[in-house]
Amino acid sequence: MSKGTIRENLSEIQLVRAMAIIGVLSVHATSFATIAMKESNFYLAYNFFNIFMKIGTPVFLFLSSFVLFYSYYSRPLDKKLISNFYKKRLQFILVPYVLFSVFYFLISHFTYYRDRSLEETIEKFVVQLFTGKAHTHLYFIFISVQFYLMFPLFLWLFKRKPNLAKWAVPTGFVMQYAFIILNKYYLFTGRPSSWALHYMSYFMLGAVLGIYYPKLKVWFQIQKENVTAARLTGWIMLWVIWLSASLGHVYIYHTARLNGAKYDSLLYHFLWNIQTITAGLVAIQLSHILLRHAWPWLTKFMTRLGELSFGIYLIHPYFLFIYRRFPPETGFSPLIHLWYLGGFVLALAASWIVVSLTVRWLPMSWVVFGKVPPARRKSRVSETIVST
Repeated sequence: MSKGTIRENLSEIQLVRAMAIIGVLSVHATSFATIAMKESNFYLAYNFFNIFMKIGTPVFLFLSSFVLFYSYYSRPLDKKLISNFYKKRLQFILVPYVLFSVFYFLISHFTYYRDRSLEETIEKFVVQLFTGKAHTHLYFIFISVQFYLMFPLFLWLFKRKPNLAKWAVPTGFVMQYAFIILNKYYLFTGRPSSWALHYMSYFMLGAVLGIYYPKLKVWFQIQKENVTAARLTGWIMLWVIWLSASLGHVYIYHTARLNGAKYDSLLYHFLWNIQTITAGLVAIQLSHILLRHAWPWLTKFMTRLGELSFGIYLIHPYFLFIYRRFPPETGFSPLIHLWYLGGFVLALAASWIVVSLTVRWLPMSWVVFGKVPPARRKSRVSETIVST
């Protein structure tokens, strides 16, 4: 491939984003239930959906790296490219992030912390803004910004020394686990999941896949004409590893939450890591299956969901916050289960409507929800992260 070649658009990316945002909504919609519903006969289901669907943030980070390397690797690396790269991050990621940081901080302040002095309030906001803590889900943007700062260096390195890309994935795992293990024993930070080193395996896997995807794409297409003994073995191994890690992760959380079982923190991280990093690859395979075999309305729905996912990610906690202020007063009756399900439906539907209407009718809507393609436009690769 010659330098500057424009790579083909990838319809499957938006479907993977859709799966990731469904995972985010599932986790957030069931988070309260994993605490309040321990006496329920359905606690197994609540814990299952809360942990099995805990793929959103890592899959979005993996996708962000994948799309960036796929989009930029074939272009000449010069000052103009770097300048445009950071200009887009500032416009479509950081501006909405600051806006929603103010939004959620004000909600929290007027709900819980009205007694704070003005000086203390301003100081608290500045700290939270620069650490991704204005709301629990905004740490994702904080992590992404760290990756954006590293991205040009890795891009330059892999373009200058292409053979290094072949070692990127194992290097990513080494960097990630070195950080996790050292932090476990020396406690550099109490919130390791807010730092990019916690996700280096995802960034590096995304980089390799983005660089080599034109050659690797056929491996993800589970079709009769693509079947070979090696590919079939690889497909089976991927799905077995993903399911095993996912169910193992669900199990240890279930026994810890319900029975007080104790497990090493490294086991939690390992199972989560294997579950989510394989989930990204499985999601790409599923997206190809859907594009080939699913009903057109379903692929259209998921494509649009993927396009709106960053905005939905930003706004959905607000609707859950409002919804949870009006719980049913009926204990463990069937109504309470419908109420938890309703939280997921509301978070998805209300967020979808608000983001769609904003994009359609508000000039410069990117200030609020980043870059969102207009409805009914053919799906294209977008550099916008979504977000988890």
